[in-house]
Amino acid sequence: MTKINAGRMTHHHEGELVVFHIGMQINRWWRPDLWLPAFFAMPRMLRELSRDKDSGFLGYELLFGRGGPYVVQYWSSVPKLYAYASAPAQEHRPAWTAFNKAARKAPGAVGVWHETFLVERAESIYVATREMGLAKATALAEVGRRGDRAQARFEQGRTIAG
Repeated sequence: MTKINAGRMTHHHEGELVVFHIGMQINRWWRPDLWLPAFFAMPRMLRELSRDKDSGFLGYELLFGRGGPYVVQYWSSVPKLYAYASAPAQEHRPAWTAFNKAARKAPGAVGVWHETFLVERAESIYVATREMGLAKATALAEVGRRGDRAQARFEQGRTIAG
């Protein structure tokens, strides 16, 4: 069983923080030949990134939405995120090329989307949860007396270095 942190916890992070959402929308579930390759490519990328401490990848949470799976990723910088996305020798570039080739066979059968956020401030609270989200990607910290309220945590939650 996963360890539950019984107290009131938050995250701690100093430096740049990027939150990247990426997902797929399965529009024709009866065409697994088109969406399964993209579905199986993401775990390979996450494994590759998790092993590369210099990539700028801090961590992720895998979620399932109405249209399909999506991943919330945490990065240390926008340039490192884009460097990974465009690196021909890493998992993303060949997977993206294969997806585009398959998508041309049946336009609209499967969609992909992403959103990138450079975070100036971040606030979090985790009460009686497993280590997850931003705290898992950065550092887990106890909520002190000064951070008891969300507004106080937000005001103290600068993420941009300097």
